[in-house]
Amino acid sequence: MWHFAMAEQFYVYILASKPNGTLYVDMTNNLIRRVYEHREALVDGFTKRHGLKQLVYLEIHKDPREAIRREKRLKHWVRKWKIDLIERDNPEWRDLWHDIAGLY
Repeated sequence: MWHFAMAEQFYVYILASKPNGTLYVDMTNNLIRRVYEHREALVDGFTKRHGLKQLVYLEIHKDPREAIRREKRLKHWVRKWKIDLIERDNPEWRDLWHDIAGLY
C-alpha cells in the first residue's frame, strides 16, 4: 500500500481506458486533484478523447526531478513494458482511485 505523507510528494501514474486498453503516463504533485480531473473529463486532451479514467499504476517520489525523469522514461517505454509494470503491482487492473480517494 502507499504512504501519503503531508510533505510534498510527486506522483508518476498510469491511467487506462480499460484492462489492456489505451494507456497514459503523467506526473503530478496532487494526485487526487489530477485523477479527479481525468475521471470527470474536466480538461480537453488525450485522456478525455480516449476515455482514460482508471488509475492503474502509481509511484511516489520525493524529488520532483526524479519524478520527471521517471515519467519521461516511462513515456518512452514500449507498450509491453508498461503493461508488465502495471501487472506486476496490479494484475487485476483494479482502479486504484478507490484506494487513494479516501486517504485525504
